[in-house]
Parts: sequence; C-alpha cells; structure tokens
Amino acid sequence: MLTLAEKLEKGLVTLDKVEVRATLEDNHHADVGSTIADFAAKEAQQLLALFSLNDRAELFAYLPPYMQADVAALMSRTKLAALFSRMDADERADLYNDLDESHRAMILPGLAQAEREDLRRLASYPEGSAGAIMTSDYATIKAHWLVSRAIKQLRLEAPDKETIYQTYVIDPQRKLLGTVSLRELILASPDALIADIMRTDVVSVHVDESQEHAAEQIRHYDLLAMPVTDEQDSLVGIITYDDAMDAVVEEATEDAQKSASVGVLEETVDRVSLRELYRKRIFWLILLVFGAMFSGAGIAHYEDTISTHVALVFFLPLLIGSGGNAGSQAAALMVRALATGEVDKSDWAKLFSREMLVGAALGGTMAIAVFSLAVFRGGFEVGLIVAISMIVIVLASSLIGLSLPFILNKFKMDPATASGPLVATIADVAGVLIYFGLASSILTL
Repeated sequence: MLTLAEKLEKGLVTLDKVEVRATLEDNHHADVGSTIADFAAKEAQQLLALFSLNDRAELFAYLPPYMQADVAALMSRTKLAALFSRMDADERADLYNDLDESHRAMILPGLAQAEREDLRRLASYPEGSAGAIMTSDYATIKAHWLVSRAIKQLRLEAPDKETIYQTYVIDPQRKLLGTVSLRELILASPDALIADIMRTDVVSVHVDESQEHAAEQIRHYDLLAMPVTDEQDSLVGIITYDDAMDAVVEEATEDAQKSASVGVLEETVDRVSLRELYRKRIFWLILLVFGAMFSGAGIAHYEDTISTHVALVFFLPLLIGSGGNAGSQAAALMVRALATGEVDKSDWAKLFSREMLVGAALGGTMAIAVFSLAVFRGGFEVGLIVAISMIVIVLASSLIGLSLPFILNKFKMDPATASGPLVATIADVAGVLIYFGLASSILTL
C-alpha cells in the first residue's frame, strides 16, 4: 500500500486530478498539506494546482510561511489572486507580508475593493501584536434583532466566516455591546430579542496589545475566540483559539532561542543562512567569554592558596557546576512564571525569601553528599571548605537565577534572556570567588 507521499509523487507524474484529490478522502487536509511541504516549491505548486480552488486554499494554509512565499512567487497573477480570495483573512495578510513588493503589487488589482482594503488593514499591524494574528472573518448581529432573524443571518454568513460559534453584537458605530453563542441562539425562543439574551461582560483585547497577552487571555477564560477592539472600542477583528495557539508556539520558540543566548531566528534552523546563524550567536558567545574571564581572574587572584592546597582544584568543577545548575533551575521557573502571569515584579521580595530557604536546603543536602568525598580526597579541612562552599554557592546562584529575570523585566527586557548560559556564567564567577575566598579565609586561620 502506497504512503501519502508516494501517492502524491505518483500524482505529480501522472497529473491525474481525480487520483490526487482522492487523497483528501482518506487523509486530513493538515496531513496532506504537511506532506506537500516536503516537496520542492515547484513540485508543491504543481501538486496544489491539481486540487480544487477551495481545497488548494486550505492545503496552502498548512504550508510553512517560507514555502507559501516560494510557491506564491511561482504562480501567475490570476491564480494567485484567486487563491488569495479563498484564504482566511488572517492567513492572507500573513502571506501578503511575506511577499516582496512586486508580488504584492501583482496581487492587489486582482482582488475586490473590500478585500484589498481588508488585506491592507490586517497587514498593517506590527508583528507580535494582537492585530497581526486577528481575522476579519467573524459574524455580527444587532441588539434589536429577534433570535429568528439572527439565526437566518448566520445561515447566510456561515460559509464565509471562520467561526460562528460566537457571534458579536454591535451598534451602528461597530461598538461591541455583547456576545451570543450559537448554543444560546438555538436554545432561545425565536421571538426573543438579542438584547435580552446577549452577554455584556465581554472579554476583549486591544489591537496593539501583544499576541502573547491575547493568547493568555484566551487560555485563562477558556474562549474559542476573543474580540479585538481599537482606540474607539470598535470591533475590528477576532482572534481564534487555533491562531492563539500558533502564537504561543511562536513565542515559546523565541523564548527557547533566547534562553540559549541565541538571537531570535527569522526562519527555521534548516533554512536560515550560515551568516545569519553566526550573527545571531556570536554576540552572546563573545559576551560570555568576557564574563568567564572574571572566573580566570578569580583563580589567578587565589593562586597562592591553590598552589599550596592543590586538592581544592579537584572540587572546583563540581561546585561551580552545581551553582550553575541551581541558578538555571531558579531562572527557568521565574521566566515561565513571569511569562504566564503567575507572578509579577511586586512578588520579588516574597519569592526571594522563599528561595533563600529552598536554596539553603538544596545546598545543605548537596554539601552532605560531597563532604565525605572531600574529606577522603583532601582531609577534614578541605571537606569543611567544600561543604560550606557548596551551601553558599548553591544559595547564591539560586538567588541570582531568581532575581535576574525580575531585573531584566524591570528594564523592559525579555526575562527569557536570563536563562541558560547567562545565569551559568554569572554563577561560575560567583562560585569561583566564594569557593577560593572561603578556602583562603579558613586555611589562614
């Protein structure tokens, strides 16, 4: 039995539209679309041309952004304009922003006036804002309508709307008055007024707020879609649950890159240029190299102590590694808590006191674990130094890891930058100074 990829490869050779379209009967659009994404752009364009326009638009939406742009560049003006007209409004705007100026100019004349204006408006919102991920494909009704009229209107609009499970009630100036779910409409009496059954406690987001905030609101209130309003509190779009989840994945990817001290990549790792990979990584690596030099300076400062008690060097990697791990743990917890809104900057003092207790307990437990080894390797005095250093280093690193995200957040910087290499480097420097400082003090008594 042929796999989906093999069926599509065969269809690419035979150009049999019936056979290729049959793949949609046995497979989800998402699976077919992701499989097409594995082909070269020219082959993907040829495969998509074998599907009906509606199926083509839906399959096209499952291609990665870079593939969409490459495939669109191969299409004629007429076919590209036809594809644009069938795409969801938000996906259409995303693709428009990914195209170069010549292809943008080629598309617009082929669209209806209303579609052109809607496309330009959606494409104008800055990247990362709620406006950039909203869609204009939503259903609206009026407060003075009867339920029967509202249902009749939804039947007419449903084919062109992204969702009708939640309908929005607006006034003549498009001010958002309330919402009505499809369930509430079906269960209400046909003669009831919309004003009498609508919910007026509407959760909405401003068009300029971050998409991360919008996604968090949708998650918090368990919404299928959330309305987006402008400066006049007029309804300008909605953010659906699936688009919010896409934004969450995008933000998580950026945070993961930042936590590894890598700049945010504009493309996937397999497509980004070598020059861009180098440019995104070199700044932090050089910065961390200079940070690590402080560790070297600390070791050089205590050179006499080290030369007299060489056994101390044996435990240096263990101690600074433990400190870096503890600091990274604390930083990761705080970065995530700040990102999800579990805590804010006013909670720092309370969390600091809690982390002191936890850090001391962690350091004490680890000190007990290494004490006997240190005594065996260097004697009781060295064992005591290592045990005390372990407690202090783990405690200090934990507090550094907890505090750094709050500091970055206060200065309007992304707390995700505090994770990984940055915390580890700072903890290393602190660990070297604490360890050899304590060793020097105790050994000279």
